[in-house]
Amino acid sequence: MTSIIDASSLDEPVVIVTRMFDAPRTLVWDVITDPKHVVHWYGGPGFTNPVCEMDLRPGGIWRHVMQAPNGAQFTINSVFLEVVEPERLVWKTIKDENRKPAPPTAVSTVTLEEHGNQTKWTLVARFDSIAERDISVSMGFAKMIGMGADRIAERLKVK
Repeated sequence: MTSIIDASSLDEPVVIVTRMFDAPRTLVWDVITDPKHVVHWYGGPGFTNPVCEMDLRPGGIWRHVMQAPNGAQFTINSVFLEVVEPERLVWKTIKDENRKPAPPTAVSTVTLEEHGNQTKWTLVARFDSIAERDISVSMGFAKMIGMGADRIAERLKVK
């Protein structure tokens, strides 16, 4: 199953990605919140994650380094705002002033809803403005989230 991506809402600065996973909600939660799993799905095909540290509590920091197939590394740091196991996770990316161009920051909310033996995963990334959302989309944000969801599905098969 593919992800459904809405990155073109004209009146709100959001990107919404939804996906149904063939796994129970608690398993999906584990795969999206445990660094030993996150390193296997974060980013698109060919990306690796040499650093993934998650202090999974409100106020905790998510420190992440993603490496592209060409070797370029991108540091992505976030702070968790809300953690409701196994149904809701909210974090805000921290602006990286050293990264040029620095991608816009967003508050991202993931909700997990049980649907029998499946789980509906919804990610809503809210940007400060429509212009920032559009910049993020042009940098590949929505596409990368969709590819990450594909990799989550693959990880759930081996879990």
